[in-house]
Amino acid sequence: MDGNLLRGAILVALIIGFAGMWIWAWSRKRKPEFDRAAQLPLEEDAVCDSSPGEREE
Repeated sequence: MDGNLLRGAILVALIIGFAGMWIWAWSRKRKPEFDRAAQLPLEEDAVCDSSPGEREE
């Protein structure tokens, strides 16, 4: 097997893998999970703001 043929096959496999991951990440089934994950930083801020006496300034 020629080295360039092997490199080409690896490149094609990587492109297919990237496209598969992109389709998986942007599928409609994943949207609720991503929406919950997007709210996590805001929920953590709300927890920190509820106990302002523990913060040192």
